[in-house]
Amino acid sequence: MRAFLLYIFTFCSLVGLGAPAMANHPSGTATNVKYVPDVVFTLRTDIADGKLVYISEAGPTKGQVNPDIRVAEDTVVQINIVNGDGALHDFGIPDFDVKSDQISGKGAATAIVFRANKSGVFEYLCTLPGHKAAGMFGKVIVGDAQETASSQFPDLSKNPREVGEPVGKRGPKEITVDLETTEVEGRLSDGSSYKFWTFNNTVPGPMLRVRVGDTVNINLKNAPDSAHIHSVDFHAVTGPGGGAAVTQAAPGHTKSFSFKALAPGLYVYHCATPMVAQHITNGMYGMILVEPEGGLSKVDREYYVMQGELYTAQRHGSAGLQEFSLDKLLDERPEHMMFNGSMDALSATHKMESNVGETVRVFFGVGGPNLVSSFHVIGEIFDRVYDQGSLTSPPLTDVQTTLVPPGGATMVEFKTEYPGKYILVDHALSRAEKGLAGILTVNGEANDEVFKSDEEVDHSSGH
Repeated sequence: MRAFLLYIFTFCSLVGLGAPAMANHPSGTATNVKYVPDVVFTLRTDIADGKLVYISEAGPTKGQVNPDIRVAEDTVVQINIVNGDGALHDFGIPDFDVKSDQISGKGAATAIVFRANKSGVFEYLCTLPGHKAAGMFGKVIVGDAQETASSQFPDLSKNPREVGEPVGKRGPKEITVDLETTEVEGRLSDGSSYKFWTFNNTVPGPMLRVRVGDTVNINLKNAPDSAHIHSVDFHAVTGPGGGAAVTQAAPGHTKSFSFKALAPGLYVYHCATPMVAQHITNGMYGMILVEPEGGLSKVDREYYVMQGELYTAQRHGSAGLQEFSLDKLLDERPEHMMFNGSMDALSATHKMESNVGETVRVFFGVGGPNLVSSFHVIGEIFDRVYDQGSLTSPPLTDVQTTLVPPGGATMVEFKTEYPGKYILVDHALSRAEKGLAGILTVNGEANDEVFKSDEEVDHSSGH
């Protein structure tokens, strides 16, 4: 049965408010028919912990932020929305083709009614631009559906704290690196998954850390259950294909080569098996840091962050397994963008922290395969930017945003001088709506000489 949207004229008796906003009915729906809901939920829009949210007003979920709405299959569901913060909002469930009118001003209210005629886990959200990214989304769970993508599939997102061991002041030596290429279905976000192709079962692959002058032995094994040939191209390598010309490994096979780390810098590596862009977008990228003689200067915190794109047949926000779309890849129209392999890798799964007075170093790269990043940390200024990942050029100083091309990298350093949540973004900010955001939490005492306000801090704000 087609999902339907009706607004209930008895709504104000349900929530004790004025008449709700009205919406257009889907074509063919008789407006003089009244449906009696089997179950009713009431949600209030509000701000909690610096985020825009829905808060449950009644029942067993009362007081919960963005509660799970659980109903039996084929239930007629009514959801009342009360505006509790005064801003403009709406409420929609795309998988059931329902969306409310927009409401603004405290006390304004509306409602939707639909038949939950299919089982599964579905997303509800405020559809206004930026509001989902600010926190206004949750799950409608129909029937006995399990959240398969978040419960059964592994989280392949890379921990940004895994930056490898600094080389210090040691001399050159021989190092062996073992990489395994795998193809595994992993979590993309709550309720969705993707068949990633990886180095060592993470996206991005491991951050490798060597010294200029080192001899590096690379062993690339392609897992026996892979369906494709894979390889590796290191931008730090001087040699055929950066190593890719000698590492085209069939499933179950291993290919090897050695190289001398001739030039210091921060370099990307990736799979270079045709079609190369498909292998990269599926997750086959990482970085290798070639430290200069004497190593890098000491800092308090180091983080490894890479930006990637996914091109799927399903639109961003869809539940279930997301399938690769060649057409969208060739048109350079990604549905999903992420730091470190999932929609919330750096905003929920992994913590990035600093204390007031500490210096943070971020090794940042773009796997791509297509889009340039305008890397920016909202509320911070980069004290030093090692442009293009060059460690021998004098760093740029006092930089707001730095450009990083696909297959490129940069190293930025900045002192954290005031507590709060600082959001990592690509300043092509529409991409935040597709999942491209991370959070650096700075702990410590506030310093009024750095920043002062009597207003409450709204952590959902960007620019």
